[in-house]
Amino acid sequence: MENTFIQAQFDESLIRIIISGPRKKTEEYQKIIIKSFLQNGHLMFQFEYFTVTQAFHENYDTKESIAELQRIIDLNAYRQINGERADGNWQMLVSKKGKINLKQTASEVKKVEVKEHNRKKTYILEEGVAVPFFAALGVMTEDGRVVKKRYDKFRQVNRFLEMVDDVVTYLPQNRPVKVIDFGCGRSYLTFALYHYLVTLKGMKVDMVGLDLKEKVIEDCNQLAMRCGYDQLHFEHGDIVDYDKTKDVDMVVTLHACDTATDLALQKANNWGAKVIMSVPCCQHEWNKTIQNDTMADIFDYGIIKERMAALMTDAMRGNWLKLHGYDVQIMEFIDVAHTPKNLLIRAVKTTDVEEETIDYTNFDKLVNTFNGDLTIRK
Repeated sequence: MENTFIQAQFDESLIRIIISGPRKKTEEYQKIIIKSFLQNGHLMFQFEYFTVTQAFHENYDTKESIAELQRIIDLNAYRQINGERADGNWQMLVSKKGKINLKQTASEVKKVEVKEHNRKKTYILEEGVAVPFFAALGVMTEDGRVVKKRYDKFRQVNRFLEMVDDVVTYLPQNRPVKVIDFGCGRSYLTFALYHYLVTLKGMKVDMVGLDLKEKVIEDCNQLAMRCGYDQLHFEHGDIVDYDKTKDVDMVVTLHACDTATDLALQKANNWGAKVIMSVPCCQHEWNKTIQNDTMADIFDYGIIKERMAALMTDAMRGNWLKLHGYDVQIMEFIDVAHTPKNLLIRAVKTTDVEEETIDYTNFDKLVNTFNGDLTIRK
């Protein structure tokens, strides 16, 4: 990339730059996000460096930011860089040999408000800004104040949207985005995702919430109508039987119990979903059969065996998605103090892969090491 292009990015029109797809698993930082802010009235840029478990921040002025981004590009350690600006988006794909493929997409100019940097936590859904569905579900008052007893739910929803915010550029920008939420329940996150995509990002969507409880579906459809969310509707049904579409851009599956998560991931892959957000729940399948002579003494402790089986199941789900062309991260969704079901699998489709070309040798070898069998592979 020419230095003039890099220089042009660091102005008031920059919304964010996301550097992702490390070439090596041993790369220190898995992702880097760049955002602008004001410091005493001067335009500055924050580089947020993410390891597997931590995030580090460095603040630079314009000249320093240009040099730092150029340094990162010259390392050729990352496969992809996405830029989001008020006047359009761009994507840079970098080959192993350092060849750069740059794609730019113009859009209607969006207003960007660069805020003063402070230590107060900022949320995508801000405190003090009324959100209709939050008020209806008892998380906020009508004037936008967060109800004290519902603050954990407020943080959980915002944490989910932060994870979506990092990958939203992978979704189609020139047509309605098809989204399906399997097992939506009371649909806090479904409504939040709709509000984020439509109200905050200005995108068009075709969103479906699916659940087995008919009363829940009825209540959610009524709430969607009251909020004026005309691109969102809810249907009664389950993951296995849902066949009303063949193409989906984003699949959300939160707390789908046991192998229902696997079925949802398989559906999402078959549809070629660009983005998958999955929070597994109650992974009993492997716990019933997992066995290994070397680790027998460890597996004697039931709770240890259960948790290890659950973690390993999620890891294998991530590996299965990787084999099918997804860039996968397994992330902490909410603090483990609130619930042990706190992992989220986030997958972004980066490569089209034909099933018959996939080599499952290593995958099956690992499963067989623990004398197991997994629905995700069936």
